[in-house]
Amino acid sequence: MIAVTTATPRTIAERKLTYARKGEAGRTPFSVCVSEPFLLTPDNSDVEFADGAAGCVLSFEGLSEKARTIHGGDAVQALELAIGSIDSHLKWLSKKYDFYFPDGEEPYFEE
Repeated sequence: MIAVTTATPRTIAERKLTYARKGEAGRTPFSVCVSEPFLLTPDNSDVEFADGAAGCVLSFEGLSEKARTIHGGDAVQALELAIGSIDSHLKWLSKKYDFYFPDGEEPYFEE
């Protein structure tokens, strides 16, 4: 069963990483979070969708970046697309940040 929600859905998957702003040495922990899928309704979506369409929120806790809702034709596709888009979102954000695994030493992306 997928939730029908207007509140922030519960996080069901999390990837812990660290970041540094470009040109800075300090490392700060943050988490990439994926929410449970939720049914899209006119109250929680500003895009057109078919019956049964769902979304998952992709958020960056501890990083001052806006959360994004990833849409899919159903709950499975929304979850698949949200998880599959983590690296592409981080790659886009890497214009501003350098990302590392939790130890703060090993780069998340190979140069």
